[in-house]
Amino acid sequence: MVQKYEVSLLIIRVVLGVTFLIHGIAKFQMGLGNIAGWFESIGMWGFLGYVVAFIELLGGIALIVGIGTRMISALIGFIMLGAIFAVKLPLGFIGAEAAGYELDIVLLSMAAALVISGSQLLALDQKLFGHKREV
Repeated sequence: MVQKYEVSLLIIRVVLGVTFLIHGIAKFQMGLGNIAGWFESIGMWGFLGYVVAFIELLGGIALIVGIGTRMISALIGFIMLGAIFAVKLPLGFIGAEAAGYELDIVLLSMAAALVISGSQLLALDQKLFGHKREV
């Protein structure tokens, strides 16, 4: 019998996956060179723009289908921490002129829940590798 928390984790996994898939697609549409340039403009290494774009795109797909949920969620968590501390923190929680870090905190929390609990319901991990639910 499927437990309610498993359905909840499935919802979190798929919504987080779709969110990051769309963010990844947007970065590719803007041009990875432009993303790298923006990273450099805020004092970070430009190649991190490429890394973030690929994690968002491929990680979003992986979360949707349920492959490597804990690992991908941890990577997304690090991206959110970077976004909060490198860009959003000075804007405040809500932000006056631009969005604050409220959405980043929500996405970070979703990723943390998946790192802690995983999500095996309708996950390809379980079908491909036979992973069992860890309690």
